[in-house]
Amino acid sequence: MTAGRPTIYFIRHGETDWNVEGRLQGQRDIPLNDVGRVQAEEAGRRLQALVPRAEDLDYVASPMLRTRETMERMRAAMGLYPDYYRLDERLIELTFGAWEGLTWKEVRQREPQLAALRERDKWNYVPPGGESYAMLAERVRPILDDLTRDTALVAHGGVARAFLAVACGVSTRHAASIDIWQGKILVIQGRSHRWA
Repeated sequence: MTAGRPTIYFIRHGETDWNVEGRLQGQRDIPLNDVGRVQAEEAGRRLQALVPRAEDLDYVASPMLRTRETMERMRAAMGLYPDYYRLDERLIELTFGAWEGLTWKEVRQREPQLAALRERDKWNYVPPGGESYAMLAERVRPILDDLTRDTALVAHGGVARAFLAVACGVSTRHAASIDIWQGKILVIQGRSHRWA
């Protein structure tokens, strides 16, 4: 643990078939595919190499199926009990509302004006019946204050973008578009971040 805030080892869930198809998952409960299962195990090996006493970390996941399976496969790959971790509802992915299940191409075809509005301001745009990154950031901000020790956290791409803006001061414009890799670990220490 560094001075101040505990270190976060952020793991995005492994790949799903909807990731491959480019579909907006949001809060739809889509399971990992075979590649995603391998990525989850790779993340466990990466974490173990990165943190010598990884068993001492706190482990927290979004309650969605793809994040729970990632956490359990990751922990099993590290030789830890798969189901010894906490769930935090605040870590659930942002919802794309009426757009969930669609690809961006389909959104642009069906609602070109709304898609263009989102492109102009991805951080603040709220899809029909959905949630903006700004709203998500307010939902996850208290989690940072609740962490009492270094933590391995399994959640979603949108949540990682919110954390980068809130915890690291990444500009909201950049945070909304940054790639969040599956199978790798985003290490957030204080105001800095790096991929491992």
